[in-house]
Amino acid sequence: MIAAPALPHADLSNWRTPPHSRWGFQHVAQFIPCATIPHGPGAPWALPPAPRSLEAFKVEAWGRSYDLPAFMDATATDALVVLLDGEIVHESYAPRVDPAAPHILMSMSKAVLGLVIGALARDGAIDLAAPIERLVPEVAGSAFAGASLRQLMDMRTGVALDAAAQGAYAAASGWDAAAPGEAPANLHGFFPTVTGGKAHGGAFAYVSANTDLLGWAIERATGRPVAELYSDLLWRPLGAEADALITTDALGAARCTGGVCAAARDVARMGRLVADGGRRDGRQVIPEAWIEDLWAAGDRQAWADGEFAPAFPGRAMRYRSGWYVIDDAPRTLFAMGVHGENLFVDRERRLVIAKLASHGPAPFDFQTVSLTHLAAAEIRRVLVG
Repeated sequence: MIAAPALPHADLSNWRTPPHSRWGFQHVAQFIPCATIPHGPGAPWALPPAPRSLEAFKVEAWGRSYDLPAFMDATATDALVVLLDGEIVHESYAPRVDPAAPHILMSMSKAVLGLVIGALARDGAIDLAAPIERLVPEVAGSAFAGASLRQLMDMRTGVALDAAAQGAYAAASGWDAAAPGEAPANLHGFFPTVTGGKAHGGAFAYVSANTDLLGWAIERATGRPVAELYSDLLWRPLGAEADALITTDALGAARCTGGVCAAARDVARMGRLVADGGRRDGRQVIPEAWIEDLWAAGDRQAWADGEFAPAFPGRAMRYRSGWYVIDDAPRTLFAMGVHGENLFVDRERRLVIAKLASHGPAPFDFQTVSLTHLAAAEIRRVLVG
């Protein structure tokens, strides 16, 4: 047998570009500072194996027929874990992917923060209607001023980043190699510099910086670091089987918008928690009212008028607390990352699909998004009709 070629390693110059991204997405802590999100010392939340065949899987798209391996290859899927009634009915990984490795979730991280904020709201630690400058007065003179925490979570601020601001934001995140002679930057220093924009509360407008600013806000509200909050409020009570990570900037500020890294089975556990109304084995981890809010709230017109609606033509949708909501039958919650990361939750059928990937470089590939949604529907058809 001929040995497979060595998997290309990655650094800050290439880690989001194939073929380096598959290795890079599993080893982020080797080139970006990260904070650990510890899992609990007890037994993980059981996911009993109950294998079911997906041999009948078949998706027709763009003049091509995809079986499951072809779909995974076309979407650079690194891990696929499917739960039905809390049992693993399918689990597969691409070559050279470690099932236990903390794989970066990219913008699926927004949904993680959405659940943590639900726990904080239950405990009275934050006021979602408060303007952001009440917790972070440093942004009082910026475009973020006046936006409520709720508007930041639901991507309904009037903040708009031009090319220069986008470049400054990228530099502050620590995800890119610094140019020669470039001064170090950080997220807390970036937010006060954002100016302009429109009134808050309008159409859905996707600004990743909104979620990073929320990370600063919850640290201010609680006096505790983001990674500690994530561990105590979600990762430990969830029954995760492995530590997660979150990338930080040069001064230790967490990248809540995209920096969470977690093993695929633990991502599936998060989906199961949502499917089970925020409960694990009878214990309420995330308030049931918060989970119901994910399913029922959010502004459908704000979504319809927003920038992502054309990518989902004909779908009745909303965006709430970092989660996308599909109101068409079958009703589905999903989280989504730019490189093909997805978590689908079909509560009625107790079906969870966790998909981690390292698809080609941004900008966002809506054709791959469409193929992934077709595949999720086909998995549902094969397993539950």
